[in-house]
Amino acid sequence: MSKTKENMSKARENAKKHGKKVGGFFGEFKEFALKGNVMSMAVGVLIGGAFSGVVTSLTNNIINPLINCVGNVNEGTAGLSVKINGQTLAFGTFLADVINFLIMAFIVFLLVKGMNRLLAIGKKEEEKAPDTKECPYCMSKISIKAVKCPNCTSDLKK
Repeated sequence: MSKTKENMSKARENAKKHGKKVGGFFGEFKEFALKGNVMSMAVGVLIGGAFSGVVTSLTNNIINPLINCVGNVNEGTAGLSVKINGQTLAFGTFLADVINFLIMAFIVFLLVKGMNRLLAIGKKEEEKAPDTKECPYCMSKISIKAVKCPNCTSDLKK
């Protein structure tokens, strides 16, 4: 048996002893891809993509026509442009993209804020009474039940 094959077999035996799966690159990728966090992230990306289409439609079909009514532009926000030396600066399209971004950012902010609030409600721990107090003489932390400070040996008031 060659030295390389011998080293590979030793590595596999060692991995099996320590409970690690041996499957090469594809085995590792499968283990990574099937973890809960990766699957949740994939679902989030798909929902985000679909939601982006809804926000783009809202911007193009409702918000832009409202802007056009105020600006008296018939061609949509793309009509808001300036030509300089044969080049067109389409600031109307940029404006629509900025509005689209602001709507998406605001909704993501609201979702994150809501999720944090839900997580905080779910993780509230019962507030318990403190179990330590501070010695008024040496300022060290001591048991709440102590009547004499173990550090400075002062008598404490109850």
